[in-house]
Amino acid sequence: MVKPIMFIATGAYTGYLPKAPGTWGTLVALPLNLLLLQLSARGYGFALLGIFMVAIYTAGAAEKILDRKDPGAIVIDEIIGMLIALIAAPNQPLVWLMAFLLFRLFDITKPWPVSWADRHLNGGLGIVLDDVLAGAYAWLVLQGTLKIFPLLVGT
Repeated sequence: MVKPIMFIATGAYTGYLPKAPGTWGTLVALPLNLLLLQLSARGYGFALLGIFMVAIYTAGAAEKILDRKDPGAIVIDEIIGMLIALIAAPNQPLVWLMAFLLFRLFDITKPWPVSWADRHLNGGLGIVLDDVLAGAYAWLVLQGTLKIFPLLVGT
């Protein structure tokens, strides 16, 4: 059971890549989102919920396997955070780049309550929730930007 947990928690082992494993993990979300876009809106929502639950479980289990608190190799949290940032985002490279940059900004700077979750929650939920909140911030800013500047998406 260790190998499947570590495969998922490390984003198909991208969490072991040198330099900025969180960024590599975030990139894993992009092809995964392409697959999710094939689903109905309801299916997409259920898939995100499922990924969120799997992320909590595998992040917590991987943390125990690695015997370190929130190790950098665990990137499933960045994957779900980025997927949240991409909710309802048009399938356009510029928009996805904006979502990526916004998510990384909020994940790295950790504005409140992202910072609170990062410092006060433990285990799988603690690993995942700060990235979910960073993804929610990125989603809000992205969606607001797209409403204010609709020409970014060609409408």
